[in-house]
Amino acid sequence: MKQTNKDKLEKLMVVGDRLLIKPLSLTRKTKGGLFLPPGYNEKEEIQSGYVLKAGPGYPIPVSSEEEESWKGGSHENIRYIPLQVREGDLAIFLQKGAIEIVYNEEKYFIVPQNSILLLERDDEVM
Repeated sequence: MKQTNKDKLEKLMVVGDRLLIKPLSLTRKTKGGLFLPPGYNEKEEIQSGYVLKAGPGYPIPVSSEEEESWKGGSHENIRYIPLQVREGDLAIFLQKGAIEIVYNEEKYFIVPQNSILLLERDDEVM
């Protein structure tokens, strides 16, 4: 049984306050009809794309009243401050803070939430 790219992406786990973003494919031609050289869009400081996966958020330290991790208690009792970004959002972000990866021959960015400048959310989709 052959897996699709979507199935393969489901196996990925995004860590902390990071997001997995699929960049929008931008046109290589300006409004005036000039063709842009390869690599031009990648040099821009601002990028946009859709959030495919979001990490759990910012980890919160366990208070001293709760069970200490060194006592052999459960390590699954981790709390997070949730992220403002949701899967499906269109994000405009600073490319400087992003890490470009290629997974299954497709280009993605791993972006920390603090690099996000603006979100567009369609609440009807969610």
